[in-house]
Amino acid sequence: MSIFQVVKRDGREVEFNGDKIFDAIQKAYTENFDGIVKKEKIQLLTDKVFNAIASRSNQRLSVEEIQDIVEDVLLQSEEVAVAKKYIAYRAKRTQVREANMRLMIDYKDITFKDAEQVDGKRENANVDGNTAMGTMLQYGATGSKQFAIHHILKPEHAKFHQSGYIHIHDMDFEAIGTLTCCQIDIKTLFRNGFSTGHGHLREPQDIMSYAALAAIAIQSNQNDQHGGQSIPNFDYGLAAGVAKTFIKLYSENMKKILLIDFMDLDEEKITDILAATIHEYSGEQGDYPRIGEKEYQTYHIDEALRLKKALLSHDIQAADSDIQKIQDFTYCFAKKETVKKTYQAMEGFLHNLNTMHSRAGAQVPFSSINFGTDTTPEGRLVVEQFLLSVEAGLGNGETAIFPISIFKVKEGINYNAEDPNYDLFKLSCRVSAKRLFPNFVFIDAPFNLQYYKPGRPETEIATMGCRTRVISSIFPESDGVIYGRGNNSFTSVNLPRIGIKHGIALGERRQPDIEGFYQELDSLIELVIQQILDRYEIQKNKKVKNFPFLMGQNIWFDSEKLDWEDTLEDVIKHGTLTLGFIGLAETLTALYGKHHGESEAAQEAGLRIIGHMRKRMDEAAVKYQQNFSLIATPAEGLSGRFVKIDAKNYGEIPGVTDRDYYTNGFHVPVYYAIPAARKIEIEAPYHAMTNAGHITYIELDGDLVKNLDAFEMVVRKMKECGIGYGSINHPVDRDPKCGFTGVIGDQCPKCGRVEGEGGMGFERIRRITGYLVGTMDKWNDGKRAEEKDRVKHGVRNQ
Repeated sequence: MSIFQVVKRDGREVEFNGDKIFDAIQKAYTENFDGIVKKEKIQLLTDKVFNAIASRSNQRLSVEEIQDIVEDVLLQSEEVAVAKKYIAYRAKRTQVREANMRLMIDYKDITFKDAEQVDGKRENANVDGNTAMGTMLQYGATGSKQFAIHHILKPEHAKFHQSGYIHIHDMDFEAIGTLTCCQIDIKTLFRNGFSTGHGHLREPQDIMSYAALAAIAIQSNQNDQHGGQSIPNFDYGLAAGVAKTFIKLYSENMKKILLIDFMDLDEEKITDILAATIHEYSGEQGDYPRIGEKEYQTYHIDEALRLKKALLSHDIQAADSDIQKIQDFTYCFAKKETVKKTYQAMEGFLHNLNTMHSRAGAQVPFSSINFGTDTTPEGRLVVEQFLLSVEAGLGNGETAIFPISIFKVKEGINYNAEDPNYDLFKLSCRVSAKRLFPNFVFIDAPFNLQYYKPGRPETEIATMGCRTRVISSIFPESDGVIYGRGNNSFTSVNLPRIGIKHGIALGERRQPDIEGFYQELDSLIELVIQQILDRYEIQKNKKVKNFPFLMGQNIWFDSEKLDWEDTLEDVIKHGTLTLGFIGLAETLTALYGKHHGESEAAQEAGLRIIGHMRKRMDEAAVKYQQNFSLIATPAEGLSGRFVKIDAKNYGEIPGVTDRDYYTNGFHVPVYYAIPAARKIEIEAPYHAMTNAGHITYIELDGDLVKNLDAFEMVVRKMKECGIGYGSINHPVDRDPKCGFTGVIGDQCPKCGRVEGEGGMGFERIRRITGYLVGTMDKWNDGKRAEEKDRVKHGVRNQ
């Protein structure tokens, strides 16, 4: 029995076991010499370790002390190669232990602290970190990130992420191999029905079913991806549901009238008459009754002859005036009921997306819909009734958080007074002025217009709401097509840090080291490219069965060509691999002392920097035959992480690290007072460079419902300057007691209640980063600080 006691790392004392020394040396020796082991040699080294331990007067040795002795013996015996293996193995084990310790600390915070106390539990404002499933999601995400860092990522990639040079987004999904987001073509999805894994859902037959299944499609796809879900053709996709509903109601109302007017007709004869009279819905722009007066009158002439002939076939003669009366009443009631059902369907869709959950109940699906360009009466009705339901709010008048709605602006369709959907553009401005949504995407921006083909909605630019976009492709079959495509993954670089190191911010030089800046930027870009390609290797080797809805139900581009056991390499190539950036304003301030809102020279420098990054992505796309692209990073979770690390390393630098956040993408800082028009003009050129995603938002003050001209003026300025995607921020407050929605100071203007009276505060809805809105209690510290700093942009004399 050994006289030595070993003190374990957790404080427990156990008897010394010499066999473990022999095994450790043998493992190091084996790994170094490819399995050729001389046991005599190993025993000799083990004996030396025993002797070294025996020479110690202390009878209690820690694990670390014993390992130090092993290292010394190996080095003194000139077994350098073996020693290196042992040291590397020991370092790896230490790294794993420290990771596990860090993981346990994080788990304790998740378990025992409220979200208000732990910034990480508020990393995603769409997840309630205090709920049971929200907590479980945090467990999984935290553990998965540690696994990715220590077992998936290359050491250099993990090191650069942990040190804050880069940020690998959605790292908790790294090993799982999910893709980020997708544009779901619901028109194709609904054509033959689909399955969510528990039976097949047939093709919907009325607008209520269309709207319900659209929400289910978003929810189902959210379970297969880690990002947002978008419907790019909401109006085109749901128009058929309106048509089917109208036909059904038209038939039902005519049946009622015929039963009243012609008592001799039984139901069998009426059914025969209706079948001979009313056209059935036949799909693409089919020959069926339309809702609009003009379209109905065209159809009316044909149907009048058909109805008269059908009645005569049953020996019933009717005057032309009687037939006219039958048709007028039928049309009037059918249209009225169709409008009502469409509103109810849109209201249900809105409520579903704000109440249904995905990911084991932890998260409301991050959903977006794009609309505004379908000029058919059915498509127009979908948009009109959806906007009216958004304007009305949820059950108690609350502003809906989802879906993020995006109105597609296009000259000739909805931008000018003579355009067929101009009334919908005006309505969208009115609704957004009250409810923050819809946002606006501009098809006429040159970088969007080059892909646009009239009559082909799949070529109309649409966004994932968060700003992510996909349209160009190096593969001809998907170039210019948005349906079924999205982003695979993206990683952001810490631009401000490179600016700090090579600029004038630290006072070490009078002029920035531009050459050094670009050299380090290029080095980081190359590192990110390789990291993204490594992640792509994991993604492409996943199988259809791993993503039963996204791939199994043919949502993703070309996935219908795959079988259940096929890997995804042939289809995910149509997605984008994306480099992101944050804090251009702080970068320019670090380099030159001024940001692009303050200086024309800084603006020119900013355009060169982002232009260079885009050029590198274009080159990578050609070199690797992948859709590499550039995004102005959404800064929700990243807003505070980089700046905390940089402030610790470089101290508080005015205009750079002196706030709790770095500025979103290429934006002029939120705290910088500037007219709305000037902000738009400065940011517009960056939209053309960031082909993977961008947004410009303007912060306005007051109740914009009372100043719709100013609101529309800003939207039109965005369009005329070539903005790709824009939104307008403004206060949206609500008194939960009386239901008033508008701008509230300390007292409700409707009921006079003071904030806090009756134990209730006012709900204050704000936009987080130009896209996601919500109450600020779920925001992380960086975003709270950013919102507090925002100044309002004037709109006079634009």
